[in-house]
Amino acid sequence: MGSGPDEIDTPGQGSDRVLLIAVIVLMVFGTLAVFSAIAYFAESNNTTAFHLIIRHIIKLAIAFIILLVASKFDYHKVGKLSRIAVIVSWILLVLVMLIGTQVFGAQRSLNIGGFSFQPSSIAGAALMLHVAVLLAQKQEYIKDFKKTFLPIMVYIIITCALIGIENFSGAALLMAMCLLLMFIGRVSLIQIGALVLIGILGGSLLLLSSAERRSRIERYMEQVTDIKAEEYNLNSGYQAQQSYIAIARGDIFGAGIGKSTQRDFLPAPYNDFIFAIIAEEYGLVGSIFIMFIFTLILFRGIARIAKNSPEALGALLASACTMYVVMFGFINAMVASGLLPVTGLPMPFVSYGGSSILVSGLMIGILLNISKHNAEKRAVFYA
Repeated sequence: MGSGPDEIDTPGQGSDRVLLIAVIVLMVFGTLAVFSAIAYFAESNNTTAFHLIIRHIIKLAIAFIILLVASKFDYHKVGKLSRIAVIVSWILLVLVMLIGTQVFGAQRSLNIGGFSFQPSSIAGAALMLHVAVLLAQKQEYIKDFKKTFLPIMVYIIITCALIGIENFSGAALLMAMCLLLMFIGRVSLIQIGALVLIGILGGSLLLLSSAERRSRIERYMEQVTDIKAEEYNLNSGYQAQQSYIAIARGDIFGAGIGKSTQRDFLPAPYNDFIFAIIAEEYGLVGSIFIMFIFTLILFRGIARIAKNSPEALGALLASACTMYVVMFGFINAMVASGLLPVTGLPMPFVSYGGSSILVSGLMIGILLNISKHNAEKRAVFYA
């Protein structure tokens, strides 16, 4: 049986063509945005934008290779590896606290053999996959508190606590995604409510333990529409203000490719605030286009791949992979737009970086493999 209009023979026969194209579009669009945004950073670090963009393209190429390999790896085997991945990620997170390197004031990176990466990205993906596996395995007694809720809680709480020590926003988003996944997996709403309460209490403790986190929340709550020159300092909403200027300057059609001025003022415009650079150079049209691509990935992952999966494991893994990629994209855009406090979370396949890109490639590869199996089962059914 031939492939339908939404299917493609590579990276795996029957894999979702639209999803694959959407990811490629994000990679291309992100490369252009990063090249523009990274010029000032390159100059201040005695290198060139061309050198850094080549590194970015190499990371994208590696991520695409990971995507291809994962798309050919039977997703049913994820269950055997996800628990090991979570435990290994715990070890890496502990190592970060002991011997990690600081980036922008936060000790989040680990350097092993000259290779620097953020274990929190690995831990987040591993947890999402393992929670999906556990939910699929426990469907017969999904409402049971001892057999289902408690075992899942152990993994969620330990992982989020280890991440939250240095990356509160990442831990909060991961907790929220796990809650959504548990809701999809038919866990009792009362039990989910209990987890929400635990998350609020734990989050409050982590928030109170850091003056910087408290300051970010306070500044966000006190934001005003007037931009005052005397408030332009690192302790007074500087990042958010510069992001608003970039978005406002972009207007409808943008200032033009490579014509951003705010890249010289925004901290990490190539990563945390890449959406602001896109809005400035491509305007409202470009911003809507990026959000449309992420929405398209959300639709293909949930409404098509997860919904069409004939088994719980495929549906839950597809939901986990989709949420992991899409939620980070939405949060990054919402932060730049002032809808959320500054979080420091990257936009998958668009922001400059390594760990996020590679892990996102893995998640999309698993998603493509699930779509491939769905297509093969439909082919057998209609044969």
